[in-house]
Amino acid sequence: MVVEKTMQQEVEERASLTGTNRFELLLFRLGGDENNERSELFGINVFKVREIVAMPKVTEIAGSLPHMLGVVNIRGQIIPVIDLPAIVGCVPHTGLNIMLVTEFARNAQAFAVESVEDIVRLDWNQVLPAESGVANGMVTSIARLDSDIESSRLIQVLDVESILSQVSPGGAGRVDPEAVGRSKTELEPGQIILAADDSGVARALIEQSLDAMGIPYVMTKSGSEAWNRLSQFANEMAQEGKSLNEKVALVLTDLEMPELDGFTLTKMIKQDRRMGDIPVVIHSSLTGSANEAHVRNVGADAYIAKFEAGELASAIRRALAEKKK
Repeated sequence: MVVEKTMQQEVEERASLTGTNRFELLLFRLGGDENNERSELFGINVFKVREIVAMPKVTEIAGSLPHMLGVVNIRGQIIPVIDLPAIVGCVPHTGLNIMLVTEFARNAQAFAVESVEDIVRLDWNQVLPAESGVANGMVTSIARLDSDIESSRLIQVLDVESILSQVSPGGAGRVDPEAVGRSKTELEPGQIILAADDSGVARALIEQSLDAMGIPYVMTKSGSEAWNRLSQFANEMAQEGKSLNEKVALVLTDLEMPELDGFTLTKMIKQDRRMGDIPVVIHSSLTGSANEAHVRNVGADAYIAKFEAGELASAIRRALAEKKK
């Protein structure tokens, strides 16, 4: 299909966009509601899309979990295929025609969708957090396609971590305290870690990890909320004649977040004289050498892929140890 080829070319050409609080969103449709009415647009970050292909023959797997269509062979790699409309609660008008092959959080997986519409470039400030009940909790944020607040088309941005937790054995799971190590991680009295992630599933796993490590923390849901809390802490500490470092030991941030992404948040922290000495650990499902290079460019102290509790704990401990040197 010519449309698919064009979309694939755009994915490859634009996936390098980062570090400017802008990103590319791939728009697609999943179908209508249970009465087969309406057909809303959904979106996923282009960074996560490896390929867009016409729906191939899927091999069913005995005993598969609900919403798993089976597996496909993509150039020798066996990839699970997820029925995305079924998870979100949509009914395709014309069937499952397109497959989005994605690669993040160390794994490849494919999502079956009805159709692909477009790729748009947006500022993260055009993206706002969604209420928890939107699309069965599968939507993390809502994006406006233009600056007209009253009449702009709205796109539902999917929470991929939550979706994968629905189709993985054991669901979202829990962090095994043994995975983070037996010894507690001591901060200076009054210090906390500030964490930011827009995914409810990811926040829960991070909180479990930090609790197991014995680390006090403040959790936020976006880069802008994290920045506001940092600024608030900086002002409060300044009034007491103290440094922000005495309050915030480390910042742990996701990359994809409404209003302000993790790249931009990190850059702002490192360029602010009140905050520049605070270690920043980026914790993201966006993996790959290109993203790691961008992380280094904005000055992050560590980059860890989601989600391995032991690796996250090790990265936090190393960053804190380096800070004390």
